[in-house]
Amino acid sequence: MSELAPLLWIVAIAVVFWLLLIRPAQRRQKEVAAVQASLAPGETVVLTSGIVGTVTETADAHLMLEIAPGVVIKVARGAVATVLRDDDSDQSDAQVADTTETTGPDVDNEER
Repeated sequence: MSELAPLLWIVAIAVVFWLLLIRPAQRRQKEVAAVQASLAPGETVVLTSGIVGTVTETADAHLMLEIAPGVVIKVARGAVATVLRDDDSDQSDAQVADTTETTGPDVDNEER
């Protein structure tokens, strides 16, 4: 039995590693793939580069994204990080307004 103890520790560490790291990453990857596959024209998305735009057309491997009035770019589906819903954008606008009100202008209050 004492010969199996080190082997059991290695197996236990491997199981914990799988439960805490690999399994959640696989789940997250499946969720992102499902979001990217379900994109439709009219949805507002954020790309991995931080660009925000509205989907105008979809194809198998790419999307046409309007980033400004009259400016349409072609991006890969894999570049889409998140889809913004109406309630998400309202909350993020409120958060930005809250932070700008509390911070105010840049003032250096440090004594010299």
